[in-house]
Amino acid sequence: TNGRWKLSEDPNDRKDGLWVWGLFAEPLYPFMLIQLETEEYALPGSENDAITPLTLYAQINHKRDKDTGEVELEAASLNLREVESINADPFGVAKVDIFEEVKVGQLSLRPLLESPSTALL
Repeated sequence: TNGRWKLSEDPNDRKDGLWVWGLFAEPLYPFMLIQLETEEYALPGSENDAITPLTLYAQINHKRDKDTGEVELEAASLNLREVESINADPFGVAKVDIFEEVKVGQLSLRPLLESPSTALL
């Protein structure tokens, strides 16, 4: 499997961008965007059925607790993108890909707890 993540402003509503806040304080990136690529998964049985490789997407709300400074990640929908290519002009010369996200699950991330050996140090 393969994947990537980045902290970002809302990819669907960029407006003027949150980068301006970086001039005054720690930049505010309220979302963690995750993309996971899976491998083919063979299903049990004699039919040789399999789930084809998928690319899954999630947009997780990312914020820092003002009192403790701890990072908080909310649960998010895990989505597939159904892509459709359409003609952008009447002659069919230019094409554009549009996608619709289809929810296939939910993703929750939790921080690792300190191991007992490091907690004693």
